[in-house]
Amino acid sequence: MPKGCALSDLSNITDNAFEVPDFSKLTAPDLQHKPRILMLYGSLRERSYSRFLTFEGQRLLEAFGAEVRVFHASGLPLPNDAPDTHPKVQELREAMLWSEGQVWTSPERHGAMSAVLKSQIDWIPLPGGAIRPTQGRTLAVMQVSGGSQSFNAVNQMRILGRWMRMVTIPNQSSVAKAFQEFDEAGRMKPSSYYDRIVDVMEELVKFTLINRGVAGYLTSRYSERKEAAAKLEERVGLKSI
Repeated sequence: MPKGCALSDLSNITDNAFEVPDFSKLTAPDLQHKPRILMLYGSLRERSYSRFLTFEGQRLLEAFGAEVRVFHASGLPLPNDAPDTHPKVQELREAMLWSEGQVWTSPERHGAMSAVLKSQIDWIPLPGGAIRPTQGRTLAVMQVSGGSQSFNAVNQMRILGRWMRMVTIPNQSSVAKAFQEFDEAGRMKPSSYYDRIVDVMEELVKFTLINRGVAGYLTSRYSERKEAAAKLEERVGLKSI
């Protein structure tokens, strides 16, 4: 294996799209506003444990110094069943663009995340082809289950977050037998499950602080720079005709 090589040894590389990672560009600017976290949850039930869990996370995030918005999906139409100008769709999309990090919380339904949560994600547009509005934002995932502990929903949400090009934090939460973990007022009882929620929210804020301001550089990709350079060259060529 070569110990080092010059671009002249890489015949497949497009020179003007190739960049050596620069540590100085990974130093976050001194942003004065609080970390902006958007929270989505996947249930419309009146007594919703995923909503209760989301609210517990909100309280912790605000205690950790974040600014938090919780999106309530009641009234959000099914994907493509209403125009993009629908007020709830616009509210969701604006909150997505506002956020620097997100929390997705879902009940497990038939071994998967709920349709309510998935429909919120499916309303997010994909402008510019591969460039997604969620790209570079941090993400934490949590789930509640009615029975024994499971990780089906959080595993699915991790896959979805990766596809949305989000920086999904290592930690996660899965609350088993959720009906036993909340009191009548919807507050979470002391437990190892609650302690894990604290861990997840703390980790999310830390990753968001590191990531914000440099997310664009972190998610800048050679293949996309190469494609952009080719399109620019084509436009310049057309203008010279």
